Amino acid sequence: MGSNSPRRKELLQSLGYDFDVVSIDCEEIFPDNLSVEKIAGYLSELKAAAFRSLENDEILITADTIVVLENQILGKPKTEEDAFKMLKKLSGNVHQVYTGISVKTKRKTITKTDVANVFFSEITEPEIHYYIKSFKPMDKAGSYGIQEWLGMAKITKIEGSFYTIMGLPTHLIHGILKSLLP
Repeated sequence: MGSNSPRRKELLQSLGYDFDVVSIDCEEIFPDNLSVEKIAGYLSELKAAAFRSLENDEILITADTIVVLENQILGKPKTEEDAFKMLKKLSGNVHQVYTGISVKTKRKTITKTDVANVFFSEITEPEIHYYIKSFKPMDKAGSYGIQEWLGMAKITKIEGSFYTIMGLPTHLIHGILKSLLP
């Protein structure tokens, strides 16, 4: 797996796969004219393409997750103030989480993207400060993890896969790997 995300690692292990984690050095830049629906898949495929050639018995999985509110991408926060602003925007709103995955073999790369709608209730400023201080969401797109306190306390509804929001659409991974593995 070409991801340092502990959440993705945990999910892939839970599916029952044995794998190694590899590091991929890749600048995550996408064309300005790319629609938000295609960005996560594009970035996932970019990571897969940046990795070395594979042997016949190797499979590489890469992924990318973006959070979108009103057509604006909310990436990983750079500062706690940045995280606060993002969570304030998400408060009381519905947003989309897109996770793109790429499964690369020696001969081909399969890329798919899944989307989920996330409904947040109002989040007070003290709750935002508590979440940032307690859960340090600096490594998460949109400044939150659905599996943490904010997700448990403030997400009222989701449409789509919980695991897509967590960062790995396990149903897509399972289907692709099932078609590739004996």
